[in-house]
Amino acid sequence: MARKLPRKDVVIIGLGWTGSIIANELCDEGLDVVALERGPWRDTATDFNIGYAPDELRYNSRQELMLRPAQTTVTARNNADQTALPMRQYGSFHPGNGVGGAGVHWAGITWRFSPADFRLRSHYTERYGAQSIPEDMTIQDWGLTYEEMEPYYDRFEYLAGVSGKAGNLNGQMQDGGNPFEGARKREYPNPPMMQTFGPTLFAETAAKMGYKPFPIPSSLLSRTYTNPLGVTMGQCTFCGFCTNYGCANYSKASAQTTVLPILMRKPNFELRTLCEVLKVNLDSTGKKATGVTYVDTSGDEFEQPADLVILCAFMLDNVRLMLLSGIGTPYDVRSGKGTVGRNFCYQMANQVVGFFDPAKYNFNSFIGGGATGMAIDELNNDNFDHGPLGFLGGGSTRCAPIGAEPISKRPTPPGSPTWGSGWKKAMRDSYLSNLSVGCEASSYANRGNFLDLDPTYTDRLGRPLMRITFDFPENDVKMSAYVTTKVAEIVRAMGAQTIVENPRTRPWSVVPYQSTHVVGGTAMGADPSTSVVNPYLQSWDVPNVFTVGANVFPQNSGFNPTGTVGALAYRAADAIRSRYLKSPGPLVQA
Repeated sequence: MARKLPRKDVVIIGLGWTGSIIANELCDEGLDVVALERGPWRDTATDFNIGYAPDELRYNSRQELMLRPAQTTVTARNNADQTALPMRQYGSFHPGNGVGGAGVHWAGITWRFSPADFRLRSHYTERYGAQSIPEDMTIQDWGLTYEEMEPYYDRFEYLAGVSGKAGNLNGQMQDGGNPFEGARKREYPNPPMMQTFGPTLFAETAAKMGYKPFPIPSSLLSRTYTNPLGVTMGQCTFCGFCTNYGCANYSKASAQTTVLPILMRKPNFELRTLCEVLKVNLDSTGKKATGVTYVDTSGDEFEQPADLVILCAFMLDNVRLMLLSGIGTPYDVRSGKGTVGRNFCYQMANQVVGFFDPAKYNFNSFIGGGATGMAIDELNNDNFDHGPLGFLGGGSTRCAPIGAEPISKRPTPPGSPTWGSGWKKAMRDSYLSNLSVGCEASSYANRGNFLDLDPTYTDRLGRPLMRITFDFPENDVKMSAYVTTKVAEIVRAMGAQTIVENPRTRPWSVVPYQSTHVVGGTAMGADPSTSVVNPYLQSWDVPNVFTVGANVFPQNSGFNPTGTVGALAYRAADAIRSRYLKSPGPLVQA
């Protein structure tokens, strides 16, 4: 029997980027807010101290900041005719564990999605005709526009102190920025990052080939910056220990470096760590949430009553909680009916590695950061004519050296010896003279890719594991091959002696790391028959439940998701403050 606790106005599940933003906004509204976090407390000064922050064995090899399979895992398969098996080690993607979530160990690349992304099905239908969209492709519009998102993108960018160069200011194109981006009201809060030799060479070569390169928008700071909440962050030092690491220098934006120093001081906010939410509790009608049930490290269960429940955990956990709590109708792949679990997507992470003459090229591979570098956008989204190509979608192409760590980075060109003195020489010669160019590409929803509860396997608390059914659709495989070939042309023109192309191919495997950009499962939209939440991220079925995260994406763009997730958090918080609290109930009529 769960012990019932005193009521709160709001209970938030998970305290990463979204949970911190929404908690801070609602506390400012005067609400009594409690956040329940499954993992431990994490703070820059104590957890990412400069003395051990650049510890590759601890953070990259042993993945200290990541979720452990013993806590919970998923089962995976490529299609509905297979038996899903548990992931015994997180490989393909790395969910975060603890306060800050995956926003602690992220790279910091901070895009806005394009205007066409938010009305994707309408866009392709208008440009190429309905027949251009494969029958099994279930892409859909988001139920809002880029113009509605723009002010919330702006708020997140100024919170994080994003470093970049605008390409479109109020409809006026700007030299040096992304010419394909949607119009923005003002410049980035900070100028672009400085560029090392590799990205500079990439940009110069791409420009000669007719592309328009621009600096990657980065939540690594190019200078000291104080955000609108009054939190000051420092300039990035290009230490090379960034992706998979916390930032000891307070230079990478995260909940820890932007929001928590303010939020944790508020008397109407409470955080409980090491508390795992089991389910959202519903009343007898099933149409109203009464709070949540959670368990702490003692193993005892607690019931936390609340007027408003907001799911801000990792996207897979948000979907799983909806399913475990009976909120919405689970998706059935056979009939195509139901919405919870539908439109699960990944990201097509493609890469070309160039090996250059070590006598002429020194890229100083150990210098870098998760979001430093130069990019082009001509191969992204619908920025090129797809009519004769037989596929839709594309990706952002960039040269972004993150830092070649001493344990894991052992580059050797094809044909090199695999052991002994020959291998050592090849690795030594290649370490400073290899460079990769990646294309983070779209992942479009497919009828056969979905999430549901596993009928066989359970977690340590006896709850069904999340089951992932996913494989790369034919459309995305064709797109991956095309963009990778185009990227290889640039790397070859840069002067590489040897090129290794790594397009994404089937079948999807859970073993190698590819991207933590998993999305979908509780898609947002204006139509309840194809979406789980409305355009304000409010459940169609239980109006006092909101869910915020990449799980609301109807499909994935050719951009990293965090900027859009942060903007959606601000938009949902604004809707709660300005509309829901005045008149609790549905913000949009079904």
